[in-house]
Amino acid sequence: MPGQIILVVDDEVNIVELAKLYLEREGYSVISAHDGQTALQRVQQDAPALVILDLMLPKLDGYEVCRQVRASSDLPIIMLTARDEDVDKIIGLELGADDYMTKPFNPRELVARVRAILRRAGTAHTDTPAASLHLADLVIDPSRREVTVAGKAATVRTKEFDLLQTLAEHRGRVLTREQLLSLVWGFDFYGQTRTVDVHIAHLRKILAGSQVTIETVTGVGYKLVAD
Repeated sequence: MPGQIILVVDDEVNIVELAKLYLEREGYSVISAHDGQTALQRVQQDAPALVILDLMLPKLDGYEVCRQVRASSDLPIIMLTARDEDVDKIIGLELGADDYMTKPFNPRELVARVRAILRRAGTAHTDTPAASLHLADLVIDPSRREVTVAGKAATVRTKEFDLLQTLAEHRGRVLTREQLLSLVWGFDFYGQTRTVDVHIAHLRKILAGSQVTIETVTGVGYKLVAD
């Protein structure tokens, strides 16, 4: 919502100013940092609603900043990478980033993604909690955002939880990557569906040995099935 604080972290002043210009037009309050250490300090001091985080930073790189933030917070993070390489994006997503964009980026698209992620985060905290989902030996508790697999608590990150819950709510149905991006991330991802694949891989590790599996339907998408 307007007035929320967005932290933009980039050592390129022109990138920070461009993001600030477009975000402030939408009513957001924008603060900035130009290195990783300052970014962590601003997260603690200013409690932003979302962080736009460049990967290549002085002192601490974006990967380490993301890792430290994720150790104690579900603060939404959009990572920026100057290279259009899958390895950068995959590492960022594995560390818990919610989204990524390749520089140079369209500032209007950045604003749209910020708005969508914050809307999704706000909905998760304000909606009436749904009933727990029970599928074979898998239990998903939306109110507590907890997952139990074969009687044991599983550590599931924010987007992994949302993705698993969505698959469980549509169990037995095949969902395309595009549908999952829309349902879980709340916006179109402009064909960058690798995001879904990375999170699915994490969920499969969590579900290893469970009676519940995520099946790939070649050329279509994924579905959750229970023995």
